[in-house]
Amino acid sequence: MPNLRRPLRGSHGYWPRSRASRIYPAITSWPTVADVKPLGFAGWKAGMSHAMLIETNPNSRVKGQPVATPVTVLECPPLFVWGYRIYTRVNARSNSAVDVIGEKFSKNLGRKIPIPKAFKTMDQARRGDGLKNVHSVHLLVHTQPLFKKRPEIFELAIGGPKEKQIEYAKSLVGKEIKVSDIYKPGDMVDAIAVTTGRGFQGPVKRFGIKIFRPKAQQMQRHTGALGTTEPGKVRHTVPQAGQLGFFTRTELNKRVIKIGSGTDINPAGDFLRYGKVRGDYLVLQGSVPGPTKRLVRLRTAMRPPKVHHPVDLKTISNASMQGV
Repeated sequence: MPNLRRPLRGSHGYWPRSRASRIYPAITSWPTVADVKPLGFAGWKAGMSHAMLIETNPNSRVKGQPVATPVTVLECPPLFVWGYRIYTRVNARSNSAVDVIGEKFSKNLGRKIPIPKAFKTMDQARRGDGLKNVHSVHLLVHTQPLFKKRPEIFELAIGGPKEKQIEYAKSLVGKEIKVSDIYKPGDMVDAIAVTTGRGFQGPVKRFGIKIFRPKAQQMQRHTGALGTTEPGKVRHTVPQAGQLGFFTRTELNKRVIKIGSGTDINPAGDFLRYGKVRGDYLVLQGSVPGPTKRLVRLRTAMRPPKVHHPVDLKTISNASMQGV
């Protein structure tokens, strides 16, 4: 019988393998975009299906022919903008200078944080107008109730010149933004989410090491050697037991297939372990990290491809997901 081999599972490019600090990620890097608009959004993962697309790549061997591709459906209710944050640049480092809070708040925000006093908003706004060395402006947004009453709070960067970012942020405070205001079919986005948690697992499941025969060692599911005598320590590259899953991961360059609203995207019998999509939704080509009902943050692509091909969507399957 041939000696079957395969690559070692578990890339050491992600280290240390520790649990995410919270159930939805924080984005620390944003692309540089000329348009003055928010550079991200968020939605809940409803499930997957498959779509039929007409291949529009002129260099493809199947140009003009229908191609089946997996897609992921995200339900994206509008985000409420309750303020904005101004960052300044000091010694090559971005520092939060001032938070400008609007006078209109959603009642759900008080379930998450103490609502600031309204009389402080005008003083903060004047401080923000006179700031120097402004590096960037981020919107302070929170999600709308979908599965729970307590919203998720995060920041969205704004593209365009710094002089126009503050004026644009002021115009959005106290309003809602929709996913259709930011993205359109054919755009490339990065999907960032926390993966499915697997708990504490051994090195066989975590890294795919070989299982010893019963009489070879005292234990079968363990690492054969932890390292050399010198330097007398266990290196981080040695496969050992630890946390598996519940990691923050980023999927680059996911193409937006469709943006819509309503129940036309629901399969027969609704999405498994999710239910029915009733509001705004976004369809991405391929898979995204995380299980069903987990918040997935979207970001305008950091490293988009040089050539964008238009989307020619024919159908999205509405077949039942039950039993899949």
